[in-house]
Amino acid sequence: MDIATRVYNHKWKIDPIVRSLIDTDFYKLLMCQSVYRNRRDTNVRFSLINRSKHIRLAKLIDEGELREQLDHIRSLSLSRGESTWLRGNTFYGKRQMFRPDFMEWFEGLRLPPYELERKGDQYELTFEGKWPEVMLWEIPALAVLMELRSRAVINSMGRFELQVLYARAMTRVWEKIEQLREIDGLSIADFGTRRRHGFLWQDWCVQAMQEGLGDKFTGTSNCLIAMRREVEAIGTNAHELPMVYSALAEDDAALAQAPYDVLSDWHEEHEGNLRIILPDTYGTKGFLDRAPDWLAGWTGIRIDSGDPAGGAETAIRWWQERGEDPQDKRVIFSDGLDVAKIKELHAQFSDRTKVSFGWGTLLTNDFRGLVPDDALAPFSLVCKAVSANGRPTVKLSDNPEKAMGPADEIQRYKRVFGVGEQDSQAVIV
Repeated sequence: MDIATRVYNHKWKIDPIVRSLIDTDFYKLLMCQSVYRNRRDTNVRFSLINRSKHIRLAKLIDEGELREQLDHIRSLSLSRGESTWLRGNTFYGKRQMFRPDFMEWFEGLRLPPYELERKGDQYELTFEGKWPEVMLWEIPALAVLMELRSRAVINSMGRFELQVLYARAMTRVWEKIEQLREIDGLSIADFGTRRRHGFLWQDWCVQAMQEGLGDKFTGTSNCLIAMRREVEAIGTNAHELPMVYSALAEDDAALAQAPYDVLSDWHEEHEGNLRIILPDTYGTKGFLDRAPDWLAGWTGIRIDSGDPAGGAETAIRWWQERGEDPQDKRVIFSDGLDVAKIKELHAQFSDRTKVSFGWGTLLTNDFRGLVPDDALAPFSLVCKAVSANGRPTVKLSDNPEKAMGPADEIQRYKRVFGVGEQDSQAVIV
């Protein structure tokens, strides 16, 4: 596929950025089924948050074009082939992962309305409604904003300039793959949907990983690409679940219990490699210290903020204290990864536990230094649940730079979850 020519030709007509309701991360669908079965009547509000204020999205992206892309997403529904794939495929060794009642609902779904307003040089984009419906806006909304920004930057480039740009970017990705190929026992997946340069580029990166890494490449989080390229769809759960469950808590005691209620509901639905703990929503150490004994029997843990090596050491100690063998467990690193960090973490932990990597933005959007003013460098854009049934959500994280929520609620959550001083780390997209 000649990406440069495709991109050049796209400038002359509207080309949908999001092509399908399953052009999303696999964990979103797994979480959506859990929410549909357990908390479907909860009213949740999601909001786009641009952490990189120097990227003036409203100056770069035309509001009419943004609305056109968002309106297109609202017209999408599952195709027969997509429904058949979800209903009949084997995921994580389990056939019919998605239950008939959920699939009947999903097959009839159209995404609910959005609210878009320009505020200075930024856009305020929000989605509000029943949790299972609005949660499916997160990934496509991020993909649209990221790709429209890419298009805005490359819009003035000629055909040959684009060919050189993508040749350089492809060379960069392939050189990374060549370095990763040297790692014995590597297990790595594509986690790059939400902040990708564009759909075509993510699809190319996945194919490059397939060819370059072979069995070391375990799959992609993107369901549409997984279906088309016949690779595993990878993913479990995210911070959204404990954030909303916690917001619904009636008092401090219920708040302290909420993150474990999430995993109790998950435990009832899933087994094996889907039982992966994401402990950092309100601080990893406190979460593990107070965790019920049954949670130690889960398959592994995902490290998504703070110092990754420190998080892995904490998990290994916790398993040992609970009588579990860390070598039987899996640690998934997924925060701000690139080749050097992947090699370092694999060397440090591969003989102590099963190590996997979810490689995101610096796989699917590493155009750093390839255009003047570094105008295609990736930036930090998130879409988070900000309230549930009218109550604000909070995220503390192991990195205070990723904390979100009203200041008074952040302090309350820190008190309830026993979060003390934290070390700030630069947010790597």
